[in-house]
Amino acid sequence: MNTGKTPLSWVLGYDRREAGPQENTWVAHYRLSALVNQGYISTDEGRGLLMESGLVDMVWQIMWAEGFETPDEMLEKRLDEVEGYAVFVHGWTGNHSIWEDLPGMVVKANRQLVALAVDHNGFGGSVFVDDTPSLESCCPPAAMTTLEKLVNLLKLRRQPGQTRPKVINFVGHSMGGAALFYLNPINWRIGEETRYAVAPALLLNDSLHKAFYTTLGVGIGLVDRLRIFEPIERLIKPNMIDVLCGGSSEFVRDTHSVQYDETPRGITSSTFQAMGLLQNREIAHKWDTFRVLLGHRDALVGLSSMMDLLSLMEVPAGNVRVVAGSHYMFSVGQDTAFQHAQNRDLALQDILNLHSQALTLQKTGQWVGGDGSRGFG
Repeated sequence: MNTGKTPLSWVLGYDRREAGPQENTWVAHYRLSALVNQGYISTDEGRGLLMESGLVDMVWQIMWAEGFETPDEMLEKRLDEVEGYAVFVHGWTGNHSIWEDLPGMVVKANRQLVALAVDHNGFGGSVFVDDTPSLESCCPPAAMTTLEKLVNLLKLRRQPGQTRPKVINFVGHSMGGAALFYLNPINWRIGEETRYAVAPALLLNDSLHKAFYTTLGVGIGLVDRLRIFEPIERLIKPNMIDVLCGGSSEFVRDTHSVQYDETPRGITSSTFQAMGLLQNREIAHKWDTFRVLLGHRDALVGLSSMMDLLSLMEVPAGNVRVVAGSHYMFSVGQDTAFQHAQNRDLALQDILNLHSQALTLQKTGQWVGGDGSRGFG
């Protein structure tokens, strides 16, 4: 039942909690339907979000750093009295666990940050009601709308009467990175949000990859409707995993493989088609708290076409970083350990710098990079 102590009273409605994967980190797991049933979130608001998004449920985990197991009576205050939250958004056929060590690294580097990794867009525990959803419900703009509504529902932003500034730091990979372009800045205070798009699969200017994803989605849809094509799927899946997870850890590869099997084919089909057929160019050109990280040999996001698109959108050159790596340039695989480990450290520092700079912007009204610049500094 809602205690009313803080806006984050819902944190006590966890399904389970446990020690995190890294020393001195802790994880709690949540399901929106359970929070509604327990009275932590109102029925109208919780079920309203699910109905508007076409989802059966929404699932996420939160992670924080602490040298001891935080008792329940301290949990609300511990997770509410912070500088902000890092919201991790996975890509297609993934779930919240694909981020591996990065959320833990963020909260250990800054104990005033809490990480929230969410299943979204029909994957993981956040499955669509319709096994074959409309393309409009599973495209990047729709995913971003749902994420903004979830952040508001969970009252992560500074609430009326609160004086402590807070920053919501969105970190998105692949499809999740593409979704970040569609945040509506009108709904946010100055310095209240940052966005860090890792290998964003925003294909508006990439006809080759658009055709690839559209065709892949149609093929998976055929398998869903006509079982005679199942032998073709046995060829599609390993090739797709190889391309998607090239250079990543075995854990990420296994996660995508299992998630692919557990996700209704119609959802996977619609998601791929939505990526390939997306034409929405209504993107606000607000880049002060937005950064992009690209891999030089990303087989799923063409580097040249993405750079052309970012140029057309007038994203400052200092806001874009290109590193040596694949689509999963932050996941340390056996063959990519040297470079991908460095990339992960760079991503960590970028997230922390963005947060710090946005926090200063809220307090002073001025944006200053770590080296006095407006770039990655």
